This record gives sequence, structure tokens and C-alpha cells, in this order.
Amino acid sequence: MGYAQVIRVPVPDFSLVERCRASDEAAFNEVVARYKVKVYNYVYRMTGSADDAEDLTQDVFVRMYTSIDSFRGQSSLSTWLFRIASNLCVDRFRRSKSRTPAYSLDEPISGSERESGHEVPDSTYEPQRLLENVEMAEQIQLGLAKLPEKLRATLILHDIEGLPYEEIAQIVGCPLGTVKSRLFNARMQLREKLSGYLTT
Repeated sequence: MGYAQVIRVPVPDFSLVERCRASDEAAFNEVVARYKVKVYNYVYRMTGSADDAEDLTQDVFVRMYTSIDSFRGQSSLSTWLFRIASNLCVDRFRRSKSRTPAYSLDEPISGSERESGHEVPDSTYEPQRLLENVEMAEQIQLGLAKLPEKLRATLILHDIEGLPYEEIAQIVGCPLGTVKSRLFNARMQLREKLSGYLTT
């Protein structure tokens, strides 16, 4: 006679949030375990520094815990964590340097922003595919570091993290059309920076 197999059902995020509001340390640790790798990878690709990524990742979860009462559940917990991470990265960039782009980061290539229908030029260079090659992954990280922060964040969130436009718009706090414009500009710039590797 066999034994019934026990299947562990993951605790829903909203339950963890409620427990965090009640200062449940175990719930907070579960949130960290669930999302630390994703947050760290995003912050690392944004900053290009393992030390900064480690520090900022810790800051993300500290900020989450201390401001948990302000989370209204209008977005998913992961979206909120990515938004905190994005804001902390922007703060770090502002403290470390000042860079003025030669063009508007939000301006579409053609037509109105809301109606801009342009998408990726083609899929042959998409970062998530090229990251499978170690050398190319290094070049992508170098290329990402040269992109303006807003373009970099949008490209990482969509092409590497695989998030939909709507969720990215919530994370970075801009209209859907702006997300598409930034993604188009980011892909064009990154492809230009990787052109020597893509044509070999």
C-alpha cells in the first residue's frame, strides 16, 4: 500500500504581504527567497557592478519591508519590487554621475507616441538569445552599460526578464507608448553597439 504524496502548495504573494504587514519575519524571508535572484539579476544588469547589485538588492527588500503598508495591491508584488529596484538604481545613477542624452528618451521614431506602432527591427540580436553565448553575454553587459538608464531598464525588463509592456509601464511609471518607444530606441542602439559581433 503506497503512501500519499504530499504536494507543497506555494503561499500566494498576497498572503505573504499580509503577514509582512503583521511583522512576520518568516513571510519576509519567503519573499526574499522567492524574488532575490530576479531582483539581483535586474539590478546587476542595470549597474554592471556585483557590489552595487548586492547592496541595492538588500536595499530593495529593506524598502519593501519598511513601506509594506503603502503597497495597495494594484500591481503584483514582483512588479512593485521591480519598481523599487528601478527607483533605487536611478537614485544611485543620479548620485554617481550626470548624463544628458542628445535626444529625448521618450520621443518615438515617427508618428505620435500613443500611435507608434514600431516594434523590434528584427529578432536576430535579441538579448535573451545572445546571452546563451558567454562572450556575447559579456558584450551585451558592456553594451547595456552604455545605454541611457531609461532605455536600459526597459530593454532589460522586456527582452531579458520577459515582462509585458503593461507591467513595464507600471514599473517605470510611464505610458504604454513610451515603453514601446524606449524599447525600440534601446534595441536599435544595442544592435549598433553589437554590430561587430552580430555580423561575424
